Amino acid sequence: MDNSVNSPNSLVSVRNLSFSRGNKKIFNNISLDFERGKITAIMGPSGTGKTTLLKLIGGQLIPEQGSITVDGQNVHKLRRAELYTLRKRMGMLFQSGALLTDMSVFDNVAFPLREHTSLTESMIRTLVLMKLQAVGLRGARNLMPNELSGGMARRIALARAIALDPMMILYDEPFTGQDPISLGALVHLIKSLNNTLGLTSIIVSHDVRETSAIADYIYLISEGRCVDHGTPSQIQKSASEWVQQFMTGAADGPVHFHYPAKDYADDLLSSGKRY
Repeated sequence: MDNSVNSPNSLVSVRNLSFSRGNKKIFNNISLDFERGKITAIMGPSGTGKTTLLKLIGGQLIPEQGSITVDGQNVHKLRRAELYTLRKRMGMLFQSGALLTDMSVFDNVAFPLREHTSLTESMIRTLVLMKLQAVGLRGARNLMPNELSGGMARRIALARAIALDPMMILYDEPFTGQDPISLGALVHLIKSLNNTLGLTSIIVSHDVRETSAIADYIYLISEGRCVDHGTPSQIQKSASEWVQQFMTGAADGPVHFHYPAKDYADDLLSSGKRY
């Protein structure tokens, strides 16, 4: 099932996208829409190409077929300078946080401002403190990355992602490895920042509960295609057994617990030869 109807309110449109790595087909003629001002989640089992999709949207990878438009621009037809200009309007929260380890919290957040603007240090200081205040960590500005907890590092990375006031943020597995308190803080931050700043957010995740709590729309991807899509409530009511197994985390279903093998009793009684 593909959502192949162009939405007039889409910030990002993926059309008839195909992409492979070697002989493995990652995406097979897939079409998706990401609406302005909404939080859209890309979910599915590990290894289904969710992070690859973010790299395709950002122009780091080139599709075999199809197109990706961001704010009306065909990403893979842009010249290098045009692509870099577009990327400045796209914040990215990496799964690891990717903070620069030899820079303080303040300098990490200030880095994109110093690289891509001609603002004075006084203006940069004001903006950095504003971004750190937004994620609740203004008091941590003088700490080094190795002094931060995992949850704090993810929030600092989020402050850096919004430093240039982007139109959208791409989140790569933002909830992985977080304790319950940090997880709750991140969920709240993503939702509140999206609403307060008028952002468009794309979240790649396989954390069903947290993602469903904040997503306006969900795409479920598996084996190169869109298995289902809809609002969280629509997905919860899906008639698909695969969707229900994924959303509930059932151990067995269309995705079997046991790897294919010969009959168990026959296997036990066999001679034990290798085959």
